Amino acid sequence: MTEPCWQQGETVVERFLRPDGTIGQHHPLRVVSDDGRALMGWIPAGTEIVGSRLADGRSLREAPLHQRFRIPRERFRDTWRHTSTLRLITEGDWSSVWWFFSPDGDFLGWYVNLEIPQGRTAAGPDRIDGVLDLKVTRAGKWSWKDEDEADEAVSAGRLTADQLARLRTEGERLGALAEARAFPFDGTWTDFSPDPAWPAPRLPSALLIDL
Repeated sequence: MTEPCWQQGETVVERFLRPDGTIGQHHPLRVVSDDGRALMGWIPAGTEIVGSRLADGRSLREAPLHQRFRIPRERFRDTWRHTSTLRLITEGDWSSVWWFFSPDGDFLGWYVNLEIPQGRTAAGPDRIDGVLDLKVTRAGKWSWKDEDEADEAVSAGRLTADQLARLRTEGERLGALAEARAFPFDGTWTDFSPDPAWPAPRLPSALLIDL
């Protein structure tokens, strides 16, 4: 089956699915480029998103580690804060690479969001967040992020040990690219500036009715 291919300037919605098939977060992205496999999308600071929190109203970070993957979650209206982000989401890859920019447009560094790919719908890409991530500095130095959370996610049944092993392998692959200053860590896109005519991407209003 042919995958959807989106045009520059369109809005797509990246969905983060939970392992049980329910949907958690929705992030609207302005399409910078797409060839049917590699999507480059833009989400500026201040964009409204559908976020996910614990059903008791706490954010994930507010709960002790042993509770974070054992308490049910709920969706809520939220905002993408602090930084604007360019995302490279490649079909089949167990990661997406994010370029972070300050509100003034200065490039800050990269983030590798380790993920389990779930294909594309007509509306956008679907992923399962892999919990474990990488931070990559402008100098190409990288480090793991949230290793303790990833281990806890396996203990709670949120991820399997095999999935975490594959996510870690993907992280090591991207880390090696960062050390070599190879794409996507070679400086490409670090001078990105969105089309000034683009408004912030917006979620479909139907998503927000019950939130």
